[in-house]
Amino acid sequence: MSRALPLQNRVDPWGALHAVRAKGTRMGNRGILHDADQRIVRQWASRAWVTCVLSFDRLQPRKPFSPGTYSELFFLDEATAMAAGHRPCRYCQRARFDEFKAGWLSANPSSGPSLRLIPEIDRIVHDERLTPQRTKRTFDAALSTLPFGTFIEHEEKPHLVVESGLLCWSFEGYVRGNCPPGSEVVKVLTPASFVRLFRHGFRPFVHASADVIQ
Repeated sequence: MSRALPLQNRVDPWGALHAVRAKGTRMGNRGILHDADQRIVRQWASRAWVTCVLSFDRLQPRKPFSPGTYSELFFLDEATAMAAGHRPCRYCQRARFDEFKAGWLSANPSSGPSLRLIPEIDRIVHDERLTPQRTKRTFDAALSTLPFGTFIEHEEKPHLVVESGLLCWSFEGYVRGNCPPGSEVVKVLTPASFVRLFRHGFRPFVHASADVIQ
């Protein structure tokens, strides 16, 4: 008997959803995206795009894409989730969430001294990850200025910036990428405020395949 087709809930660094079997190391959601037939009918339903751990003792086991509840999404790692525009979940990763929020506020002081509520941060990040046409928003930067954990588009593929150069991304993991000169201007996939966050010392978790290559 053939296996059932995978759900369309694996996320790439552009934030697009795919139906592949590779599960990854992080879960997350952006609201209810599926219908009663478990088909994706919208790309987002909330500005609060979060990333979660795969297991958490305060969460009951559940079947993905259950009726009337959020659509479970899966990411290769935290760096991929953040490139797509997701931030740590407060419920299942309280310490990580607190680190993210404090770091984000420090790295983005121009957002205003009164900015303290996470919905306001979510609103800013939402504008950074999507254009008015609801396509992926990117920006250009010199490769040499980008910190560890940033994703760029190079040769029409997503690449992760690490200390030793670039790693080419896939749903299964990373392989060594072809690294252009550091002065080259590249298209950045990770939201701008997250890139500033990385420069201030927040280091996103990456898949184990990245450690093997470096």
